[in-house]
Formats: sequence, structure tokens, C-alpha cells
Amino acid sequence: MVRRVGAAVPCDKMLATYRRVLAHPGAFRFSATGLIARLPMSMIGLGIVLLVSEETGSYGVAGTVSATFLLAEALMSIMVGRLVDARGQSLVLAVAVVLSTAGVLVMISSVQVDWPLAVTYAGAAVAGMSMPPVGACVRARWSYILGSKAQLQTAFALEAVVDEVVFIVGPILVTVLATSLHPLAGLGTAVVAGLAGTLALAAQRSTAPPSQRARRAEGDGARPPMPWRTVLPLFFVTLMLGAFFGSAEVATVAFADERDVKAYAGVLLGLWAAGSLAAGLVTGAVTWRVGAGSRLRRGAAALTLVMAPMVFIDSVPLMGGALFLAGFAVAPTLIAALTLTEETVPAARLTEGMTVIHTGIVAGVAPGATLAGVVIDASGASLAYLVAVASGLLAAVVAISLPRGAAPGADGDDRRGGTPSSYADATLPLA
Repeated sequence: MVRRVGAAVPCDKMLATYRRVLAHPGAFRFSATGLIARLPMSMIGLGIVLLVSEETGSYGVAGTVSATFLLAEALMSIMVGRLVDARGQSLVLAVAVVLSTAGVLVMISSVQVDWPLAVTYAGAAVAGMSMPPVGACVRARWSYILGSKAQLQTAFALEAVVDEVVFIVGPILVTVLATSLHPLAGLGTAVVAGLAGTLALAAQRSTAPPSQRARRAEGDGARPPMPWRTVLPLFFVTLMLGAFFGSAEVATVAFADERDVKAYAGVLLGLWAAGSLAAGLVTGAVTWRVGAGSRLRRGAAALTLVMAPMVFIDSVPLMGGALFLAGFAVAPTLIAALTLTEETVPAARLTEGMTVIHTGIVAGVAPGATLAGVVIDASGASLAYLVAVASGLLAAVVAISLPRGAAPGADGDDRRGGTPSSYADATLPLA
């Protein structure tokens, strides 16, 4: 087997690669709708801080309300993903987004009319617990409608780019709206976008994978087991990646602040995201000759290496260039993790599996940011990048434990049929 990393393609052919996957019936519609529905991912947490701090005068209360929302989402997202697989996207997405919207509205009303703080926290918890796993659902749709492994790689790269767009545009949008119009404007926009986008996605039934109930009715049998031998290491890898992102972000903000250019922190982080976005586009247009597991291991190691020089950089422009280059390791690593999940997890539980990856990243951000903050207080911003280096190193070490070898269903099993495409030795007897 040829062990080339990949075959590069010119720009026009790269665009043609993306046009081919978007040409599938319904593909452009659900991907575009998913972009709108995902905006709350990057807007609600910050929107809560901006609104609650303005209404209560306390950043401490604002931070704990936002943390309640994020913690509730992390704790319940896998269960919501399991419900999506069991009952279908159309039903669960619609119910979840209505409940989540109701929770946010209760929280907003509570701070606006000065209800007890317990009501505010309860609203935030309900909103987080019922947050719909839109990203996982969109990727499950791609897996359902595409029969080609190469096209699925392109689709996952496209969604990684969409994620980067969401996390570049969302924080800017919510901040501008909240500070220039009204403290409620940013959070309100996030809620409207999430509700409208998710309901529109739920209404697109033709591209939604069948539920486990529908599969059983057609004689596909009981729910297949989850390949935890692969999924659990993947969870811990993404947990460390979340810590990597959280620590690097806090360290970058502190780096800019120490040099009296805190206003440029967003520019530095934007350059990091731009590098990741560019790498994601290229990744989707490459014909890979190396498996997703190998790419994940190499990507995690690359994240460690590209972040190490940050400790020694003192110039803001030089840091911007270094972060842009470092971003090129981000999207390919995440795409490899998602591709390995798709190859490994049975189709009937794919949304749940994708949600595990998302949960790992979300759950890792706060500890990484907290640890970086401790290092910043003690030794300054530059040394805080060592937290990101250590997180990347731990991700690479855990990635080594992933089962090796080709997934039996990876080269063209029919994802519509629900055939498990797990590693032959990777299924453990866990529900």
C-alpha cells in the first residue's frame, strides 16, 4: 500500500470537490441550515455573561450562570444524542430546541425582573441540558447520504470549516449586538438563530438517517453495541484537545494584555482560527492514503510541536504569524477524530458517537482555561502555553492506545443500512 500522506489538488479542483458533495439532493440545504442552527454554540455562553453582568452588576454571578449552562450541556449532550439515534432527528431536535429556548427565556426573564437567582440558574440548566446536538446531527446526515469514503472526508472538512466560521463570527456578533444595541440583543439573536435553524433542520426529513425504532421495524434487529474500546480513547483524546484549546485561548488573551494590546487578542485568536479554516479546506480536497487513526496520532503530536515555540515569543506580530501557522494543525486533527468515529461507530448510534467527541472537547475547555489562568497568575502568559503543550502531548499519548487497522466497513459499507463499521476487535460489552 502506498503510504503517501495525500495527493494535493489545484484550487479549481479543490472547489469542484466541495461542489460535488454539496450537489447531493438536500446536502446544501441541511449544511447551510446547520450553520445557522450552530451559531448558539459560540454565542450563548458569552451572551449570558454580557447580559447577566449588565443586569446584576456582577461578573461572578454572570460567570457561574454561564458555567451552569455549559456544565449542563456537557453532562446531558450524550444522552440527547442517544435519544436522536433512538427516536429520530425530526422529533428530538424539535423538542430539544423548544425546551432549550424556553430555558433561556426563563433565565432572561429572571434577570430582567429580578427573580431569585435560583430561577436564573434553573433556566440556564434547562437550556444547557436540552441543547440540540446540531453538529453531530449534520455529520450523521452526511454519513447517511454519502456512499464514498473520500466524499465523506470532504463533507467532514466542510463542516469543520463551518465550525470555524461559527466560532469566528459568533463571539463578534454577540459582543457587537450586546454592547452597541442592548445587552439582550446578542443573546436574543443567538436564541432566534438556534430556534429557527434547528426547526428548519428538523423539518428536512429526506436526508435524516432512520431512527433505531424505524430500523427495528424494518427487521434490522436490536440496537448494536457501541465500540467503546475505540470511543473511550477518542473521548479522552478530545478531552485533552479541549484543554488545549481552552488553555491556548486564555494564554493568548493574557499575552496581549501583558503587552498593553488586549484589544488585539481577538485578532490573534482570529489568525489561529483562520489557519485552521484554511487547513480544513485543504484537508477535504486531499485524497488520503493514511488512515484516520494515524492522522489523529500525527495531528495530536503536531499540535504539541507547533505550540511549543509560543513560550519563547515576545513580539505580538510574530505571535500572530506563529498562531496562524499553528492553526494548520487544528482542523485536520479534529477531522481525523470525527472520521475515525464515523468509521468505527455503528450507523444506528452515530449521532451518539459524534456527540461523545463534542462533549469531550466542551468538557476539556474549562479545566484547560482554569489551569492556564493559574499559571498566568504565578508566572505570566508565556509559560501558560506549556499547559497547551502538555495537553497536546497527553492527547498524542492516549491516541497511541487507539486500535489499529482498517475498519471493515470503512471502504464502502452502506451507512443507510445500519451495518456496524467497527474495528473487529474494538467492541466491548457495554450498553
